[in-house]
Amino acid sequence: MSARPRPRRAVQRTPPAIHGSAQAADLHPRGWRATQVLDFSANLNPYGPPPVIRRAARAAALHRYPDRDGWALRRGLAQAHRVTPEQVVVGHGAAELIAAVAWAYLRAGDRALVLAPAFGEYARVSRLAGARVHELRARAETQFRHDPQQVAHALRALRPRVVWMTHPNNPTGQALDVHALAHWATEHPTTLFVVDEAYWTLAPRLPSAAPLRRPNVLILRSWTKDYALAGLRVGYALGHASIAEALRRVLPPWNLSAPAQAAGLAALTPLAQRYRAATVRAWQGHGALLQAGLRALGFHPVPGHTPFFLVPVADAAACHARLLAQGLLIRDATSFGLPRHVRISPRLPSDNVRLLAAWAQVCRRGPSETHVMRGEG
Repeated sequence: MSARPRPRRAVQRTPPAIHGSAQAADLHPRGWRATQVLDFSANLNPYGPPPVIRRAARAAALHRYPDRDGWALRRGLAQAHRVTPEQVVVGHGAAELIAAVAWAYLRAGDRALVLAPAFGEYARVSRLAGARVHELRARAETQFRHDPQQVAHALRALRPRVVWMTHPNNPTGQALDVHALAHWATEHPTTLFVVDEAYWTLAPRLPSAAPLRRPNVLILRSWTKDYALAGLRVGYALGHASIAEALRRVLPPWNLSAPAQAAGLAALTPLAQRYRAATVRAWQGHGALLQAGLRALGFHPVPGHTPFFLVPVADAAACHARLLAQGLLIRDATSFGLPRHVRISPRLPSDNVRLLAAWAQVCRRGPSETHVMRGEG
């Protein structure tokens, strides 16, 4: 074999994470185009972006560099959250900020703790940084709610450098105990607690972790879900100025395009926020009706705080494949360690009716008793 440059061992050993959404490379072998498929696999507002955001993105200047570190957007976010611009970082979606945390804070041999099941990027970027990843998995028997005492025990035993958690959780829709988080952060001052609140605006009754203002708690937010800006990718982080500065140092310059920055500024306007509130309420209602339809078919959706939800089935991969054959894409939750669950993000009512009709024909119920989740370290 001829000599050639080789990537770091961590890169060779770390597989890509699996995500939802209709991807051309996955659909083409099955004879589908992304535009032909009704996508229930991605947790996106089915009403699309507000008109004010569409107009702002279209009007952005393409002939010059965007603001190098998003100063105007950072200043707007700082005013909205009553912090300083030095405490705000903007990114190409929350995923870029998740990667920046790993680059800035994880070293080879460090421990990273993931409250699972969870977004696959937490573990992936941690492993790419050379960290050892430990998962504390919530169990189906408790409807995937984490026990604060078990989390506290894991923190004492592992002493992780970074802890990844989502509030509310993806894929389960369950909430984080914010009061317990305040205690954990106080007890472990050298641990960075990363709270991904990309879905927080989809559950308006939940308290945010942002008001804690702990120096070792970083809050991530994204407008991908609530404003349906998946094609633009706009996210931001709120934290202590020293953490925010560290993230900005590892991020590339001009990481947020001019249309994305313009969309972000428009998202802060009252007009956009009223649109979000109204459409999220409607989306929650569509989810409740879809869950009721599934219960009428004898299935048992897992209750949570978000429009999207898990459904136990006999075989997640089979249910996914049979629905895709009819042009309906759901999320096979096997990649979350849940081979007997699928995740559904409701769409508009007519689409949901079509899903229920197909579901009744091709998906089988799982066992009546909740199955024991496997633990992973």
